[in-house]
Amino acid sequence: MASENLKVLPLTCHGHSRPITHLSFSSVENDQYYLISASKDNNPMLRDGITGDWIGTFIGHKGACWSSALSSDAALAATGSADFSAKIWDPQTGECLHTLGHRHIVRSVAFPLQVNPGCVATGGREKKLRIFDLTRGSTASSPTSPNASGEGTESNIEGHELAPDTHTDTIKSVLWNADYNIITTADDKNLRWFDLRSQKPIFTFNTKDEIMSCELNTLHTMGNGNSGVISVAAGKSCYFFNGGRPGELLKKMDFDQDIASVAINARTRKVVTGGKNETWAHVWDLETEEELEVHKGHHGPIWSIQFSPDGNLYATGSEDGTIKLWKACKEPYGLWR
Repeated sequence: MASENLKVLPLTCHGHSRPITHLSFSSVENDQYYLISASKDNNPMLRDGITGDWIGTFIGHKGACWSSALSSDAALAATGSADFSAKIWDPQTGECLHTLGHRHIVRSVAFPLQVNPGCVATGGREKKLRIFDLTRGSTASSPTSPNASGEGTESNIEGHELAPDTHTDTIKSVLWNADYNIITTADDKNLRWFDLRSQKPIFTFNTKDEIMSCELNTLHTMGNGNSGVISVAAGKSCYFFNGGRPGELLKKMDFDQDIASVAINARTRKVVTGGKNETWAHVWDLETEEELEVHKGHHGPIWSIQFSPDGNLYATGSEDGTIKLWKACKEPYGLWR
């Protein structure tokens, strides 16, 4: 049943010239947070997370960007690209701090959930889960200063591979929680939880369908002890796992169409999905599985959905190259007055 609430128009963010592949919010710092977007146009963008206003574009990749991430304090940004590299950026200046070379396409990048992280995890078509220590080494082309253009040679940082030969297919996503766990999804339809202390996989879950998206959903309003919820879209189902307990399935929701993306607000118990073969955003009640709202506006499938760190809005990134911010609270918020 559709919601009877007054419809509120979304904020539409233009700027990308090709499909959006991934979105990521920072945490809240001084009532402010940021949004980074990855796109097939090679150029990740940074925006004000509340208004969607463009702040800057990270220039330097030579291929489509498949993943983007901000550290929780927005002190660092990371991007993974089809140009066989991951890049670490200074969001304040747009300078490229490190270029991390790979032997194939980098599909995902992830920071640990901590301020000023000293490392980053990557995964992609190499089928290797790597961790790079950003406190070691420097950019070979400029040891004393960052590379403002994003060009140049690679940083002399060697990535440490976790559990070699574990993955037999492309790693599509990497998540890093605040604890010792890293989660990956791969084209073999498996989610894997790794313990950094033993550097081995400790749990595997098979979805039986292609995994389209996998995200860690955390809200700063639920306190520092909140380990979040992992939301996974695979086939015509969405899976929700306890972020703090490896492999613990909280709920599975089944739908009548293939799901491309999903996000959950653990406070309001609402789920947002985007279909693989449609253009709408659907809002569901997690407990009753009732459809509450349908939001139209995109002109292509929605490949990425993220709730803001305060849960008051969510962002959708589409094949049509636009990002939309949708109000998810009843009270006035941001530009919605």
